Amino acid sequence: MSPDALSDAQKFQQYQKAQAEFGSAISRLLLVAERYPDLKASENFRDLQAQLEGTENRIAVARKRYIESVKEYNKLVRFFPTNLTARYLLHMETRENFSVENEAVKEAPKVEF
Repeated sequence: MSPDALSDAQKFQQYQKAQAEFGSAISRLLLVAERYPDLKASENFRDLQAQLEGTENRIAVARKRYIESVKEYNKLVRFFPTNLTARYLLHMETRENFSVENEAVKEAPKVEF
């Protein structure tokens, strides 16, 4: 996501919606995988499981880093003495933090193989 898109509320909402759709797509894929036991035995499927787990972990780490960065940025814009420079000289405004609106998307789907 580009830095310009962060200041555009509509693009930011679209990004959040895409993240939610991605999470639901992964959970649907894992649900389909549960229904086909022969897929579980194949080496390719085990590789896919490892890749999905890695992807979920990278997404969680990236979200956490983004949220922490936005907190630090907003602190600089809000609190004295840095707010004098940030707000009045550089015209910086606080940024909206990332939030997941769908509660089911907040946690990775739990699947037992």
